[in-house]
Amino acid sequence: MTENDPSTPDGNEVPKESQPAQEDATTPPRGTSFSGEQQEPAPSPWSAQAQQHQAYAWTSPSHQQQHAQGQPYGTAAFTAQQPAAIPQQRRGSGKLVAGVAVLALLVGGGAGAAGGYFASQNSGGGSYNALNQPVPSQQTSHAPAGSVESVAQRVSPSVVELVVAGQQEQGEGSGFVLSTDGYILTNNHVVQVAANGGSIQAVFADGTKADASIVGRDPTTDIAVVKVNGVKNLSPVTLGNSDATKVGESVVAFGSPFELTGTVTSGIVSALHRPVRAGGSSGDQTTVMSAIQTDAAINPGNSGGPLVNLSGQVIGIDSAIYSPQSSGGFGGQSEATNAGIGFAIPINQARRTAQEIISTGKATQTYIGATVSDARSGGAQIVQVQQGSPADKAGLKAGDVVTKIDNLVINDADGLIAAVRTRAPNDKVTFTLSDNRTLQVTLGGQPVQVN
Repeated sequence: MTENDPSTPDGNEVPKESQPAQEDATTPPRGTSFSGEQQEPAPSPWSAQAQQHQAYAWTSPSHQQQHAQGQPYGTAAFTAQQPAAIPQQRRGSGKLVAGVAVLALLVGGGAGAAGGYFASQNSGGGSYNALNQPVPSQQTSHAPAGSVESVAQRVSPSVVELVVAGQQEQGEGSGFVLSTDGYILTNNHVVQVAANGGSIQAVFADGTKADASIVGRDPTTDIAVVKVNGVKNLSPVTLGNSDATKVGESVVAFGSPFELTGTVTSGIVSALHRPVRAGGSSGDQTTVMSAIQTDAAINPGNSGGPLVNLSGQVIGIDSAIYSPQSSGGFGGQSEATNAGIGFAIPINQARRTAQEIISTGKATQTYIGATVSDARSGGAQIVQVQQGSPADKAGLKAGDVVTKIDNLVINDADGLIAAVRTRAPNDKVTFTLSDNRTLQVTLGGQPVQVN
């Protein structure tokens, strides 16, 4: 793979199903057709069939079709089972489970009756009924500082649902307010379908709706900025320092999963510097991010929402999830499940890109100017070096294997690419090679070409 040309195919192919699962997130297909033709249901975006597609938490087309028909959320419909279709052993097992349930119900009822009898005897004939007690007065105290409740109260007014439509696709995602004059930060994959003549509607926490336009986007880091005009009383977020984030730290995720606006979930930081590959199909440009991994629930529609620490500071942008295949879907379809493995773009990287987009309308990609591949012994092997590039000036040669950037261990090519893109152009970093040599590299910068 070419480090500065992410769309170039290389040895970094998505692992086949027979191989152990990687940290790569999988991407649901984005949007549904506006045509009236009946379409076959798309496979689950997180199923093994979709492992070769994009990796974003996006509203699934099947959900959008249900919503269009007046059924925004699927309802399980159970039909009478035919005895002949049920294996004999399973049918017997079902009877056993049912019998256990009845037994538990009978025992519980008996115990309840006995308990009520004894209570009546011991109270001298009186009884207590919770339904007769007065309703407690409304709590007026503020949420404890540092609690999920206080973070939700502080950040929720800044979170935005983005409803996006293109010529043949539609979908929804999330974003959050950066400034009082209407700049909103989100993921590129949330808004890219509207890049060529589409529309974006921003829905704020108080129900206010406004049209939004794309200011700029960067597919290589999956970051985009949109802007609304004429909306008053916007509440910008407070940005934190993702470099200070620690594994085990409590975090809160915000967004609109499955169009459930204003959803708040919590968890911890599970890992840092996790190389995650996303995109790269259907003409999209590949995103390789050095992600924050979290077990806070992130689902389709959360993309672009903020990941926040308990100080109320944004430390990342919810961007992707990994979910194994589930066979529990109706109609024989696999079903996306939340496996507690979500990924967020570190806010320090997003801040730099957003500032460039707001200032110039474009983003700059950090690069070294070398083609890299996975090394058999671990690390990233330099395959080819462009003449005059930062890698060439630093003395990197074809065949060198990079095992560290500064103190960060590099396990493969994606790890190297993600680590480089996380840094800014003109940063000086130290490459450690497999033969224990070290080289200082001054990182370069080049304009991002947007498809």
